[in-house]
Amino acid sequence: MLKHTFAALTVAAALTGTSALAAAEKYVLDASHSQILFSYNHLGFSTTWGMFSGFDGEIMFDQEDPAASSVTVSMPVRSMFTGWEGRFNHFMSDDFFGATEEDMVTFTSTAIEVTGDDTALITGDLTLNGVTKSVVLDATLNQAADHPMENKPWAGFDATTTVLRSDFEVGAFAPFVSDEVEIRISIEAMKADE
Repeated sequence: MLKHTFAALTVAAALTGTSALAAAEKYVLDASHSQILFSYNHLGFSTTWGMFSGFDGEIMFDQEDPAASSVTVSMPVRSMFTGWEGRFNHFMSDDFFGATEEDMVTFTSTAIEVTGDDTALITGDLTLNGVTKSVVLDATLNQAADHPMENKPWAGFDATTTVLRSDFEVGAFAPFVSDEVEIRISIEAMKADE
């Protein structure tokens, strides 16, 4: 049962996919406890970090057939937090995203492969800077249980992946600033009110 529950819930890691089946249940991300961190090497001197948080996402999952589950996640590019205004402004400039208020980052699951009782590989389409590429998330279930304060089903999990900036046409200054960007995801999802 844990394996089936994990397989269904890990689809959210992370980041409309397949259509919902009659047995599917809707979960929504807890925006206040979901973060996507990214990091890259800066000229060999440091590791620089950034974050997205407060984003929206929806999971439709079928405990009897986890492979039929799906997830969608979206966030405005300009919701990126870098910790330094100058860096944020540079990322939003034409050197990188040239981002407007309407530009979004999205992830839509396409497949899930359960690899253990609490691990799975989640494949999905990541759209960034107008470019869509398939990525694979290496996900781990932290816990699936009733939330002690909300009194409803809840799940939390972590996932990691690595992408190349140049694949999404934001590869300025590579390889001096690393082309590889490591991504760490930690999210919580709650069963939607019916």
